[in-house]
Amino acid sequence: MTGKLSATLAALALAAGLGLAGGPPASAAYCGITWGSTAKVASTYTSHPITNVRSGRHACFDRMVVDTKGRGAGYRVAYVHQVRQPGSGFVVPLRGGARLSVTVLAPAYDEYGRATYRPADRRNLVDVTGYSTFRQVALAGSFEGQTTFGLGVRARLPMRAFVVPGPGAGSRVVIDVAHRW
Repeated sequence: MTGKLSATLAALALAAGLGLAGGPPASAAYCGITWGSTAKVASTYTSHPITNVRSGRHACFDRMVVDTKGRGAGYRVAYVHQVRQPGSGFVVPLRGGARLSVTVLAPAYDEYGRATYRPADRRNLVDVTGYSTFRQVALAGSFEGQTTFGLGVRARLPMRAFVVPGPGAGSRVVIDVAHRW
């Protein structure tokens, strides 16, 4: 009996290893996304200011991009109950079922305190009408060399953040939020 059981288990293991025992596991990642929804942090600061914020739609995620004049900006991106203005603590109202606090470790002003990023509407930095995940992108404020944005999203979904060098001497902080789990 032990020999038959061992042979059966060995055959099942071989079939599973060859992919003959069925389709992909139920936990297969959507679009290959394995990011999760926990906080993302890169703790490098820069005095190179923020110059622009933009967004884009992709097949599997929506993307927010923060342009900086130089390199070295870090970030803190986390789901929160409320996004708050730096310094005052006032709540930044956001549309959507979940809120991301996006803090770029760079100022939105130059060494003389002059704004380097002047959006026409602080509550709606980019038009996200028709996006699958994004509901609103707002500027919370820039204080003590850090700039905070509020990103209203449909629900708490997988997200990632990273920095891309360029163009030129600048760099970009990128935040992607998946369309689903």
